[in-house]
Amino acid sequence: MKTLKSIMLGLALLVVCGAAKANTTDDKLTANYAINTFVDAMTHGKTAGLSDVLDKSAEFNMVRGKTVLSYSKTQMLEFLNSNKNIEQACTTSTSVVESNASVTIVKVAMKFDGFVRNNYVTLANTGNGWKITNVYSTFK
Repeated sequence: MKTLKSIMLGLALLVVCGAAKANTTDDKLTANYAINTFVDAMTHGKTAGLSDVLDKSAEFNMVRGKTVLSYSKTQMLEFLNSNKNIEQACTTSTSVVESNASVTIVKVAMKFDGFVRNNYVTLANTGNGWKITNVYSTFK
Protein backbone atom coordinates (compact mmCIF):
# COMPACT_ATOMS: atom_id res chain seq x y z
CA MET A 1 0.00 0.00 0.00
CA LYS A 2 2.87 2.36 0.88
CA THR A 3 4.53 1.63 -2.49
CA LEU A 4 1.27 2.36 -4.32
CA LYS A 5 0.97 5.72 -2.55
CA SER A 6 4.56 6.59 -3.45
CA ILE A 7 4.00 5.68 -7.09
CA MET A 8 0.75 7.70 -7.24
CA LEU A 9 2.44 10.70 -5.59
CA GLY A 10 5.32 10.45 -8.06
CA LEU A 11 2.95 10.29 -11.03
CA ALA A 12 0.93 13.23 -9.71
CA LEU A 13 4.12 15.26 -9.30
CA LEU A 14 5.21 14.33 -12.81
CA VAL A 15 1.85 15.43 -14.27
CA VAL A 16 1.90 18.74 -12.35
CA CYS A 17 5.47 19.52 -13.43
CA GLY A 18 4.70 18.58 -17.03
CA ALA A 19 1.60 20.78 -17.09
CA ALA A 20 3.50 23.70 -15.58
CA LYS A 21 6.25 23.37 -18.18
CA ALA A 22 3.70 23.14 -21.00
CA ASN A 23 2.17 26.48 -20.01
CA THR A 24 5.44 28.42 -20.13
CA THR A 25 6.45 30.06 -23.40
CA ASP A 26 9.90 30.96 -24.55
CA ASP A 27 10.05 34.76 -24.32
CA LYS A 28 12.69 34.84 -27.05
CA LEU A 29 10.11 33.65 -29.59
CA THR A 30 7.74 36.63 -29.20
CA ALA A 31 7.35 39.70 -31.38
CA ASN A 32 7.93 41.93 -28.34
CA TYR A 33 11.29 40.31 -27.66
CA ALA A 34 12.33 40.70 -31.31
CA ILE A 35 11.39 44.38 -31.47
CA ASN A 36 12.98 45.16 -28.09
CA THR A 37 16.20 43.46 -29.22
CA PHE A 38 16.16 45.55 -32.41
CA VAL A 39 15.58 48.80 -30.47
CA ASP A 40 18.39 47.95 -28.01
CA ALA A 41 20.78 47.37 -30.92
CA MET A 42 19.81 50.53 -32.78
CA THR A 43 19.67 52.96 -29.84
CA HIS A 44 21.99 51.49 -27.21
CA GLY A 45 24.45 49.45 -29.28
CA LYS A 46 23.48 46.25 -27.46
CA THR A 47 23.72 43.65 -30.21
CA ALA A 48 23.42 40.52 -28.04
CA GLY A 49 20.66 38.31 -29.45
CA LEU A 50 20.08 40.45 -32.54
CA SER A 51 21.26 37.77 -34.96
CA ASP A 52 18.73 35.36 -33.43
CA VAL A 53 15.74 37.64 -34.09
CA LEU A 54 16.73 38.46 -37.68
CA ASP A 55 15.51 36.11 -40.37
CA LYS A 56 18.30 34.70 -42.55
CA SER A 57 16.91 36.64 -45.54
CA ALA A 58 16.28 39.92 -43.63
CA GLU A 59 16.67 43.09 -45.69
CA PHE A 60 17.43 46.61 -44.51
CA ASN A 61 16.49 49.53 -46.76
CA MET A 62 17.16 53.25 -46.23
CA VAL A 63 15.60 56.02 -48.25
CA ARG A 64 18.03 58.92 -48.58
CA GLY A 65 16.57 61.57 -50.83
CA LYS A 66 15.86 59.82 -54.11
CA THR A 67 18.24 56.93 -53.40
CA VAL A 68 17.34 53.64 -51.73
CA LEU A 69 20.24 51.89 -50.04
CA SER A 70 19.83 48.15 -49.38
CA TYR A 71 21.75 45.97 -46.93
CA SER A 72 21.70 42.28 -46.04
CA LYS A 73 21.53 40.75 -42.59
CA THR A 74 25.29 40.15 -42.63
CA GLN A 75 26.11 43.71 -43.65
CA MET A 76 23.80 45.18 -41.00
CA LEU A 77 25.20 42.94 -38.25
CA GLU A 78 28.76 43.94 -39.22
CA PHE A 79 27.82 47.62 -39.05
CA LEU A 80 26.02 47.33 -35.71
CA ASN A 81 28.81 45.22 -34.19
CA SER A 82 31.36 47.83 -35.26
CA ASN A 83 29.27 50.40 -33.35
CA LYS A 84 28.73 48.16 -30.34
CA ASN A 85 27.86 49.91 -27.05
CA ILE A 86 27.48 53.32 -28.68
CA GLU A 87 24.50 55.14 -27.20
CA GLN A 88 22.47 57.17 -29.71
CA ALA A 89 21.40 60.67 -28.60
CA CYS A 90 17.75 60.16 -29.40
CA THR A 91 14.36 59.47 -27.94
CA THR A 92 12.89 56.22 -29.22
CA SER A 93 9.24 55.21 -29.36
CA THR A 94 7.45 52.25 -30.88
CA SER A 95 3.92 51.81 -32.19
CA VAL A 96 2.23 48.87 -33.86
CA VAL A 97 1.06 49.77 -37.37
CA GLU A 98 -0.55 46.40 -38.19
CA SER A 99 -0.66 43.06 -36.44
CA ASN A 100 -2.19 39.65 -37.04
CA ALA A 101 -1.24 36.04 -36.32
CA SER A 102 1.28 35.91 -39.20
CA VAL A 103 2.78 39.38 -39.64
CA THR A 104 3.36 42.46 -37.50
CA ILE A 105 4.58 45.88 -38.65
CA VAL A 106 6.04 48.16 -35.99
CA LYS A 107 7.08 51.78 -36.42
CA VAL A 108 10.22 52.62 -34.43
CA ALA A 109 10.69 56.40 -34.30
CA MET A 110 14.13 57.65 -33.31
CA LYS A 111 13.94 61.42 -32.62
CA PHE A 112 17.30 63.16 -32.85
CA ASP A 113 17.96 66.91 -32.65
CA GLY A 114 16.97 68.20 -36.07
CA PHE A 115 15.60 65.02 -37.67
CA VAL A 116 13.61 61.84 -37.11
CA ARG A 117 14.53 58.37 -38.33
CA ASN A 118 11.45 56.18 -38.75
CA ASN A 119 12.10 52.45 -39.03
CA TYR A 120 9.21 50.34 -40.28
CA VAL A 121 10.03 46.86 -38.98
CA THR A 122 8.23 43.83 -40.45
CA LEU A 123 8.14 40.71 -38.29
CA ALA A 124 6.91 37.31 -39.46
CA ASN A 125 5.68 34.47 -37.28
CA THR A 126 7.97 31.69 -38.49
CA GLY A 127 8.07 28.14 -37.23
CA ASN A 128 10.93 29.26 -34.96
CA GLY A 129 9.19 32.26 -33.39
CA TRP A 130 8.85 35.86 -34.56
CA LYS A 131 11.69 37.05 -36.80
CA ILE A 132 12.46 40.44 -38.33
CA THR A 133 12.25 40.07 -42.11
CA ASN A 134 12.46 43.67 -43.31
CA VAL A 135 13.39 47.11 -41.98
CA TYR A 136 12.59 50.16 -44.07
CA SER A 137 14.10 53.42 -42.77
CA THR A 138 13.08 56.95 -43.73
CA PHE A 139 14.47 60.27 -42.54
CA LYS A 140 12.66 63.59 -42.12
